[in-house]
Amino acid sequence: MDQDNNSEDESVGPSEDDAHPRFPLGLSDSEAVEVLWQVRAQRRQTNPDLPDTVTRLTTPEGSVVYLVGTAHFSDSSKKDVATTIRAVQPDVVVVELCQYRVSMLKMDEKTLLKEAKDINLEKVQQAIKQNGVMSGLMQILLLKVSAHITEQLGMAPGGEFREAFKEAGKVPFCKFHLGDRPIPVTFKRAIAALSLWQKARLAWGLCFLSDPISKEDVEKCKQKDLLEQTMSEMIGEFPALHRTIVAERDIYLTHTLRQAARCVEAPHNAQKVPAVVVGVVGMGHVPGIEKNWDKELNIHEIMSVAPPSRVGWVLRTALKGAVLGALGYACYRAGGGVGRALLSLPAVQSLLENLRPSPV
Repeated sequence: MDQDNNSEDESVGPSEDDAHPRFPLGLSDSEAVEVLWQVRAQRRQTNPDLPDTVTRLTTPEGSVVYLVGTAHFSDSSKKDVATTIRAVQPDVVVVELCQYRVSMLKMDEKTLLKEAKDINLEKVQQAIKQNGVMSGLMQILLLKVSAHITEQLGMAPGGEFREAFKEAGKVPFCKFHLGDRPIPVTFKRAIAALSLWQKARLAWGLCFLSDPISKEDVEKCKQKDLLEQTMSEMIGEFPALHRTIVAERDIYLTHTLRQAARCVEAPHNAQKVPAVVVGVVGMGHVPGIEKNWDKELNIHEIMSVAPPSRVGWVLRTALKGAVLGALGYACYRAGGGVGRALLSLPAVQSLLENLRPSPV
């Protein structure tokens, strides 16, 4: 998703909130573009005083990436994002979202709060359609973790991404990029990395997540994102799951940030100049991005989903019914009648049909 901001007003000079420049009447398009470029250059701070949550990375070409580590349920993180974008006036803003989660950028807090709490049949069907039965149901259970935090705090997730989207729209020529790996790939790789027994154990643990969380806990987790910390506590005994959900996404985010940090073309003279980028990611991803920043990365490897092995297919098919039962019960607890509704889904009916003994 790209968002280019080249809007023009009527007179030169900062507006009351210093967000949108004004132009004199009669400017040509090329003159207006040059004015906008100059305005942004004047606003851009070369040595900004930024929050402690910001990490500065550079490229050999001289581009600079300001990486803002955030907690996904935090008003403080929203302020850190706004402060950073206003100070550095970036060419590109990259956020830890993919196209499957982009809708949260334009929803208001009230709608998002309702959506996060409401895990219904439609969401289950959509998750299964995108990811298949097993991966889809696991996605619903992970959404339950987010919904649990939402319900505890009365705060919708992703406020820092919406703040980044809003602030990017105020910066001339700023582009807005979605930097995360598509969530269907992440869930399919995560599920493929677990045995059926591990899937059942994880589902059971997610089902009974109920620890209370305070807003103070959120701010303490600025050193490690709250959602990721909650998940890490749940999946600590599943190293393969941590690798696919966290470590591989660190690699993907590093790749997209480096792509965004390529030199940009100055619109008024077409000259290539180093880019300024702001990245907005969960605090837990910052160490991994720093670690991978100067490495050669193999993106194709973490984008592939291996076909299931035929060895043990009979055993997996026999056990799928039990796993589906555990996942269905977990979804029932998470969303009222969702568990019962699973039986009506074509994908589930097909699986149950496959499990049915053949007639003698």
